[in-house]
Amino acid sequence: MAPRRRARPARRVLAVGLALAACLGAISATASAAEPDDAGSAANSAAGLERYHHQRLDWRSCVLGPDDTVGHDLERGGARCADVTVPLDYTDPRGRTITVAISRIRASDTRHRIGTMLTNPGGPGGSGLDLTPGLRTAMKEVGARYDLIGMDPRFVGRSTALDCGWPIGTNLFSAGLSRASFDRQVALQKDLADRCRASNGAVLPYITTRNTARDMDVVRAALGERRVSYFGYSYGTYLGTVYTQMFPGRVDRVVLDGALDPRRYGPRVLRGSEGENDRALSDWAAWTALRDDTYHLGRTRAEVLATVTRVQEASARDPLVVGTAPEVFRLDDSRVGLVLLMDNADDTDAARAAFADEMATLARAAAGQPAPLSPEFAGKLRMFLTAATGPTGVQTAILCGDVAAPRDPEVYWRDIEAARVAHPLYGPFTNNIVPCAFWDAPREEPVRVRRDVPMLIVAADGDPRTPYTGSVALRALVPSSRLLTLRGANRHAVYGLYGNSCVDDRVNDYLATGRLPKTDRTCVK
Repeated sequence: MAPRRRARPARRVLAVGLALAACLGAISATASAAEPDDAGSAANSAAGLERYHHQRLDWRSCVLGPDDTVGHDLERGGARCADVTVPLDYTDPRGRTITVAISRIRASDTRHRIGTMLTNPGGPGGSGLDLTPGLRTAMKEVGARYDLIGMDPRFVGRSTALDCGWPIGTNLFSAGLSRASFDRQVALQKDLADRCRASNGAVLPYITTRNTARDMDVVRAALGERRVSYFGYSYGTYLGTVYTQMFPGRVDRVVLDGALDPRRYGPRVLRGSEGENDRALSDWAAWTALRDDTYHLGRTRAEVLATVTRVQEASARDPLVVGTAPEVFRLDDSRVGLVLLMDNADDTDAARAAFADEMATLARAAAGQPAPLSPEFAGKLRMFLTAATGPTGVQTAILCGDVAAPRDPEVYWRDIEAARVAHPLYGPFTNNIVPCAFWDAPREEPVRVRRDVPMLIVAADGDPRTPYTGSVALRALVPSSRLLTLRGANRHAVYGLYGNSCVDDRVNDYLATGRLPKTDRTCVK
């Protein structure tokens, strides 16, 4: 789970990075194959959805213009794009409609075609339109046997858009080191909620994971498929879980990478990840200490961690000034907390070097020295601390629309103070107040896992974003599932992205045969 990033998820899952997924033939819109969800909602049945299920899709080039890098990537991967019309409110299918943008790379091995696979890169609120070219590469030979569908969920990317008009790109910040810093966060988060309600109040109740799952089922039907396979990363594992519970008869092969415990999903989804983030930071500090001649952050793990603490404390006294005119950023302790989270979910040398370079920049600023930014660091700060990179608020809208959050700021403050004792850097971040404290209550209850739908769950045991305990919990909730564990990695999102052939090969075996391992399996870093 993570701040929403607009990088291309075909290369890298949308997971700060918080993040964050085969068919046989057409089905009659009046058939009963769609089972009601756990609440028995009629909105999951086909009644009233005939025109959506039988719509004709207009496949066209994905390129919107000469500077459209996403479209060009998709075109090079052989994709075509279309818009799927869906109801805004599934209880009123004759009412207002919106569109969901999808891409498709068709199976080239048609003789051995398995079916269609829907995908999601995480977020929530991640654009998944261009996830498929990278996924096709990771799938090797078996990729040619699937039609791969990328999708921008409702109100994301090229789908009908949401923009809350925020002056910043994310609401995910630390509560900082003091009550005064927390009080500023309360004011900020309330302002963000108010802006979203004022600009988009009519649609906010319908921006939910359950409705995205319903959209996926319309996509399935519009493609003429009885069943679909699914691949989801990060938050996409929750979306996939919701789809399997709402439409259990309509799934074939399911892979969930970096899974969330669906019982713990909600606006405070990062709570409970403090220990994993502390361990990942400690491992990074040990790596950085061996390279003190480059980064000058300390010659031992303890010295590097002490430098990080000093940077945080300095930012609480006076915001750190980084960058050069005309692009200068001021980072207080709430925003330094975001930096500490951004690059702490990848233990590759390249990611650790980027993180060390960022901390070296902040250390110079904390010492009152000029602190120019690398283009990469400037881009990240621009993405999160300004509104320059596009529409804002959709990630928050999904979280708030899915699960209610505590409304009393004192609940958050007590949790922050309790977590700060053992986790002084990450506790104030994972327990900070969110706009959902000031949001209208969700209209539906969250989905509960009651159906045993087979799936392959992939997880690194040191994942700082969606802790390994979430994958273990989902495995227990779905007895026929299997868990594929990567030992020894501080990594969020593994398959096709981390370069572990043991994981990649076992996933591809399942996608090719449809047979889960007889027991849980383990790979090593």
